[in-house]
Amino acid sequence: MKVVDPSGRTWRVSRRWMPWRRKAHVGHWGDVPSGHGLGDDPISAIIGVFLLILLIPVVVLSVVVALEMLVLLLVLPFALLGRMLFGRHWHVEVRDGWEFAWETEAGDWQQSGRAIEHIAEGLRRGLVPWQAASPAAAQASPHQPGTGGPPPGQPPPPPGVRRG
Repeated sequence: MKVVDPSGRTWRVSRRWMPWRRKAHVGHWGDVPSGHGLGDDPISAIIGVFLLILLIPVVVLSVVVALEMLVLLLVLPFALLGRMLFGRHWHVEVRDGWEFAWETEAGDWQQSGRAIEHIAEGLRRGLVPWQAASPAAAQASPHQPGTGGPPPGQPPPPPGVRRG
């Protein structure tokens, strides 16, 4: 679910479908050099070899990302089956834009759906995710909305996440 808080930041609240978060990440592709217009002289050959050396990390990263996506697609049916048959709890994940911000365990499918709605509503009101997840914690918090830390037992957001 995509929500916008009072300050205009976009948050995404959803179930995490896999037992882990993706680790491989491809940044901005606009800086990749292109080899258009290389001639057939020795200087062009040297430039071509130099560009090839620059492109090797991009190719390796692309292969790693593609392999991770393949593993995700192969594991997904088994992960879903395990969640349905063995009652594994769903995790609700909050992202600031596309960057991971916070997550919490939410129970079965219906409970996780209610948790998504509840967290999204709290984010719309300007609360940080851990306050939005628990109305009692938000009301008892000495902090203004959009500040403070996570409740006891909950992981803090990564260092790069803005708090308000």
